[in-house]
Amino acid sequence: MLRGLVVVLLLTSCVAWAQEPESWSSQEAKFLSNIKQLTFDFARAGEAYFSPDQRHIIFQAEQKGENPFYQMFIMNLETGKTWRVSPGAGRTTCGHFHPSGEKVIFASGHTHPNLRQEYDEELAKRAEEQRTRQRRRYQWDFDEHIKIYESDLDGGNLRLLTDAPGYNAEGSYSPDGKQIVFTSNRDGNLELYIMNADGTGVRKLTNAPGCYNGGPFFSPDGKRVIFRADRQKKDFLQIHVINVDGTGDTQLTDTEGVNWGPYWHPDGEHIIYSGADHSNPLARPNYDLYVMHLATRRTHRVTFAPGADVLPVFSPDGKKLMWTSTRDGRMPGAQVFIADFTMPTD
Repeated sequence: MLRGLVVVLLLTSCVAWAQEPESWSSQEAKFLSNIKQLTFDFARAGEAYFSPDQRHIIFQAEQKGENPFYQMFIMNLETGKTWRVSPGAGRTTCGHFHPSGEKVIFASGHTHPNLRQEYDEELAKRAEEQRTRQRRRYQWDFDEHIKIYESDLDGGNLRLLTDAPGYNAEGSYSPDGKQIVFTSNRDGNLELYIMNADGTGVRKLTNAPGCYNGGPFFSPDGKRVIFRADRQKKDFLQIHVINVDGTGDTQLTDTEGVNWGPYWHPDGEHIIYSGADHSNPLARPNYDLYVMHLATRRTHRVTFAPGADVLPVFSPDGKKLMWTSTRDGRMPGAQVFIADFTMPTD
């Protein structure tokens, strides 16, 4: 049975109104300006990434209908036009643009043989939540039917890239587009792997049996990979960096909480990630964004909103920040937000 990763990410639940908007928005103003919500017509949406020319984004979202799971969508940022790129069935996650901007990869479980049962079970759990008014803790199931696919921007020419049994997902391209780093449990453990962009030449990058290693991204120079892992304490993620040859595996964060969703700034010297304090079992953790200078480990808190702020990404030119959020803590489901970003100077 696949081990579910519990990160206690309460994206669909409400949190207490801790501060007046003027208070937390003024704290964010040092780093963020012109904050805008990008997605509106979905039950929930998130994990968005820019195209190389910054004209489009790819993101996962749940449409209202019989399928309660995420599908993959592309949005034209100039026109707002949005279309689905994934097949439309099962679970879908982790989209990413090829550096050419001409194709994308994403992970999809549309070949699951019992999709109707999957839908019914999820809808029954949601009905129970409404009846009891108690939200579940967020848990990602490492579905053994989820594989990595490549497609054109319109969803055409769908091609399977990973044919190994088990969970294969969380993929992203190298800067030159020649390789993909991803997560798989093909050997029984959730480890990182690197393969050629056509799915050949797979090699194992991490070796931490019994732990989760995931969410990897190549550095802008292609020499390192940033990722998250729960090696220190089960399900309590910390940020790691590793060289592409498997050497130099280094833990960057060490807190009594969960730190995850790391992403590189184009300068290759900074990363951004989401974190929450879990030291007090009686307090509800709230996720915020943090930017770190890798050489000094100097860290700045970027968001202060009472809602959850997670899965941050920089635009290719580093001038924009995009992330998934419930912002004021009252939204019924997370959505994608974007803002102008100013890097801290101290």
